[in-house]
Parts: sequence; structure tokens; C-alpha cells
Amino acid sequence: MAIDQSVINFAVYEDSVEYLGMSKVTLPDVTFLTQSISGAGVGGNVEAVILGHLEAMTLGLEFRTTTPQSVQLSELRRHSIDLRVANQYEDPVAGTVEARKEKHIFVVVPKSTKGGAIAPATPTSGSGEYAVRYWATYINGKKVRELDPLNFICYINGVDYLAGVRAALGK
Repeated sequence: MAIDQSVINFAVYEDSVEYLGMSKVTLPDVTFLTQSISGAGVGGNVEAVILGHLEAMTLGLEFRTTTPQSVQLSELRRHSIDLRVANQYEDPVAGTVEARKEKHIFVVVPKSTKGGAIAPATPTSGSGEYAVRYWATYINGKKVRELDPLNFICYINGVDYLAGVRAALGK
């Protein structure tokens, strides 16, 4: 069994081809909608998680300096962000260390940008927050997550939680 150790490095692209520069990324939190259940037969309140329905998700990107590419992400349109990650794993039995691929695909719309700070011999650290419309994660080329609230897709580790809902709605 391999032990995950660290992110070796990563790169951020738009439309899978345009390198956006050096960045620090804050991945979205995944929070499912809930409903409080109470009444006869229930001893108090129970929180029911609504199948496959998500709270709004936000992606954060922080760039070292202001670049044409970081400004481009402020355009009020959908952006396709491709985050490619190399992770380090160690196999303690075999005594090997290897890099494994992780890839995140996002469709986002900008919701805020911060210019950062300008001072001698320091990065500006300008950043942006982006409303996530779509998020897919691949580990070593295998899809492990696909979240697409607008198309009723909630796929996690091989389970499509909204397949029955799409069928019931005629989608």
C-alpha cells in the first residue's frame, strides 16, 4: 500500500492549453443541502441530507503577480480551468517513491478579484474567487468525482447519486 506524501507540483491551464502561471489554489468545499426532519415518531430533530444536491461551491486562485492571464480570468464569462497535479507516493514495502497524476477540471464564473499588494521585492498575491458550475476529479486517469448541479450529476467513486432523479424527471 502506497503512502501519499505531498504535492510535488502543479500547473493551472485555461481551456486545457493556455498556461495561466504560478498560482496557489483553494479547492471548493462540497456541502450537501440538508432538511431538518421532526414530528411524530422522531425523538427530536434529524438532519436529512438531500440526495446529490449541493450548496454553492467556490474555487480560489491566488497568483504571485498580475499577468494578462490572471486578468483574463476576470472576464465575465464561463472559464474552463484545468488543474494538473503531480503527487508523491511512497511504497514502504517495495522501497519506491513515485509520482501519480491528479487532475481537476472546473467550469467557473468569476465572482470577485483582489488586486493584492505592491511592495518592493514581494509578490502581489492578487487573487480571485470563482463560482463553480462543474467539477470533475481524475486520479491516475480514472474519474472519481463529477459534480454538475445544473445537469443533475453527482458522481462520486463510481456511484451516480442522481441517476434515479434524472430518470424520474425525464432527463
